[in-house]
Amino acid sequence: MERKTRRNLRERFALKNSIVKEALAEFLGTFVLILFGCGSVAQTVLSRGAVGEMLTIHIGFTLGVTMAVYVAGGVSGAHVNPAVSLAMLVLGKLKLVKFPVYVLAQFLGAFAGAAAVYGLYYDAFMDYTNGILIVTGPNATAHIFASYPGRHLSILNGFIDQVIGTGALVLCILAIVDGKNNGAPKGMEPLVIGLIIMAIGVSMGLNCGYPINPARDLGPRLFTAVAGWGRDVFSAGRNWWWIPVSGPLVGGVVGAVLYLLFIELHHAEPQKHLEEENSVKEKKCRKITVDGGLKCKTFEELSRSFDFRSLNMKVGLMRGGSQYPAFSSCYEPGKKHPIAL
Repeated sequence: MERKTRRNLRERFALKNSIVKEALAEFLGTFVLILFGCGSVAQTVLSRGAVGEMLTIHIGFTLGVTMAVYVAGGVSGAHVNPAVSLAMLVLGKLKLVKFPVYVLAQFLGAFAGAAAVYGLYYDAFMDYTNGILIVTGPNATAHIFASYPGRHLSILNGFIDQVIGTGALVLCILAIVDGKNNGAPKGMEPLVIGLIIMAIGVSMGLNCGYPINPARDLGPRLFTAVAGWGRDVFSAGRNWWWIPVSGPLVGGVVGAVLYLLFIELHHAEPQKHLEEENSVKEKKCRKITVDGGLKCKTFEELSRSFDFRSLNMKVGLMRGGSQYPAFSSCYEPGKKHPIAL
C-alpha cells in the first residue's frame, strides 16, 4: 500500500522538465550552503566569540559546500555559484539556455538561506543589536551575511583578490571532476570540493573573507537591504558590493581557461573506440557449443574456462562448410588466423 501511494505521488507530482528540476536543485543546494556558512558566522558574531571563531567559520563554509554538492550534484552538477556556471558555459559543459536559469536559482537560494539564518537567530540578533541593525561599527551585523573589505583593502586589490580566489576554486573543481586526471573517488567529490573552500579560507580570507561567489554575496546582501539594514549595505566600503559579484565571474573564466590550456587540452585520446575493440574481438572469437548453448569467446577466454585435456565434446574447425558444427572460427578466406586447431 505504501509503495503504491509513493508511486501515485511520483506519477502525479514528479517534474518532467529537466531544466526545472535542475533549477530546484541549484536553489536547494545554494540554500544549504548559506544556511551552514552564514549560520556559522552568525553563531560566532552573536555569541561574541564564545561559541565560535574563524576556524569554525571555515569549517561551516567547508561543510556547507560539501553538503550542497551532495544535495544537488546528481541533478544539476551542484554549481551553487554563478562563477562556476559561467566557467562551465565557457568550456561548453553547460548549455546557454540553462545559464540564466541556474544563476537565478542560485541567487534565490542564497536569499532564502539568509532569511533562514536571520529567522533562526532572530532573538540573538535583537539581543546583540538592541533592535538596531547597522552595517558598520562595534555592533555591526551586516557582515554576517555578506562580505565587506578590510580597512587596508583598496578596490583594485579587492578585485584581484576575488579573481585569484575564484580562479583557484574553479581550477581545482575542474581537476577533481576530470575523469582523465587523478580526480576523486566516486562519491567523494563533494568532500574534496569542500576541502578547496577550507584551503581558500585559511589562505585567502584576510582581505574580505573570501566570498568567491556572486550568489553567496549578493543574495544575502539583498536580504539585509530589505530586512532592516537599509541601503548602506551597498554604499559601505566605497560601494564595495559589486566587487564580489564581478571579480568571481572573471576569476571563474580565468581558472577554467588555465585548466583547459595547461591540462585538459593535453590529455591523450583513447587509442580505440569501443566499437573498434568490439570489432577486433569479433574477428578473433571462436564459437563453441556447450550443453546446447552457443557462446562466442576468444581463445584466451576458452583456455581459462575449459580443461582441454578432459574436454568431452565433439570439437571441429569450420572453414567454409565443415562437417564439425560444434566448433567454428570466425573464418574469413584468404586471411591468416592466429589460432589453428
